[in-house]
Amino acid sequence: MGSFSIWHWLIVLLVVVLVFGTKKLRNIGSDLGGAVKGFKEGMKSEDGKSEQAKTEIPPSSGQTIDGEARKETTKS
Repeated sequence: MGSFSIWHWLIVLLVVVLVFGTKKLRNIGSDLGGAVKGFKEGMKSEDGKSEQAKTEIPPSSGQTIDGEARKETTKS
């Protein structure tokens, strides 16, 4: 069973279209495209937020964060 030829892929495509129908496949394609577009926009907005956060507090500002560390105990 070697590699598939173009005829194998065309038959598989025909079966998929017959099973799901063109309308359902079009809806799946548009949903997938919308998800990719939303992901890209989300990544762009996150890049802008991280760049903005870097410019708000420079590393040499001399600010100190006070805090206390607690030891975590486990129950037996």
